[in-house]
Amino acid sequence: MTPAAPPPPASPTPPTEHTTRTLTGVPALAPLLARGALLSPLRRPRPDADLPRTRLVLPGLRVDPARLAAYERVCGFPTGADALPVTYPHVLGFPMAMRLMSGRGFPLPVLGLVHTSIGITRRAAMPATGEYGLTTYVEGLVPHRRGTEASVVTEVRAGGDLVWESRSTYLARHRTAGHAPEESSAAPPEPLPTRAEWRLAGDVGRRYGAASGDRNPIHLYPLTARLFGFPRAIAHGMWTVARCLAEHGTPDAATVRASFRAPVLLPGTVTYGAEGGRFELRGGEGRRPHLSGEAGPWPVA
Repeated sequence: MTPAAPPPPASPTPPTEHTTRTLTGVPALAPLLARGALLSPLRRPRPDADLPRTRLVLPGLRVDPARLAAYERVCGFPTGADALPVTYPHVLGFPMAMRLMSGRGFPLPVLGLVHTSIGITRRAAMPATGEYGLTTYVEGLVPHRRGTEASVVTEVRAGGDLVWESRSTYLARHRTAGHAPEESSAAPPEPLPTRAEWRLAGDVGRRYGAASGDRNPIHLYPLTARLFGFPRAIAHGMWTVARCLAEHGTPDAATVRASFRAPVLLPGTVTYGAEGGRFELRGGEGRRPHLSGEAGPWPVA
């Protein structure tokens, strides 16, 4: 009898080395989404699969003021200030992350990939008129009770100094061997005090998609969302966290942690709750959690 294999590691294991590839411009998202969709049926996710060993670097990036203003409007940030919202570098780096995830070396199918969490550290204010260098790489894979998660890191530098970094996890759902931790049976936390109620229009996904470049069909129209199993279009997860942080506020040097719990259907009504450094978004008369997170100063005391 063949002995049982040991359980996979509980934390992501980065590739032994990366090959750096310098880009001359921002990759176009639409072809990358199409390529990822075409390759998805060929991929069988495994936590021990090999990872892309490429580190993408994009130097000399400047922000498009018109797209930034559109992003600020749809997310609720103040417009016109010479400062990037704390979530905006994710938009800048997402095409590079998608280039890695849609490539032949990425072991998870892009179709159905779910953004489950993001952690952000901003070390200083980031002028909208500044020049930045971006770096993106896949850090590792971890087993999840519902499949396998990939961890993708994005770093932003100004004048050679690291000023912003994020770590996003993306879940590919599949059957597991039972090695991942079971879901906690503890009672869900009580809702945070309600600070606002937002009625979301049906075009939020299209407006955010135009500002961010992320025109995934599940966010655009009821018909295109139904093709992927949703009753109608859903809001981008990064829109929900950006909208909460626009209301919550963050210092120039800040940390943010957010977990995406359940999709927000469009149109719809959600409640924003906050207390201290914590914030959340709920639906269904305030009972169903869509997003939970916390934000505070960096470095953490």
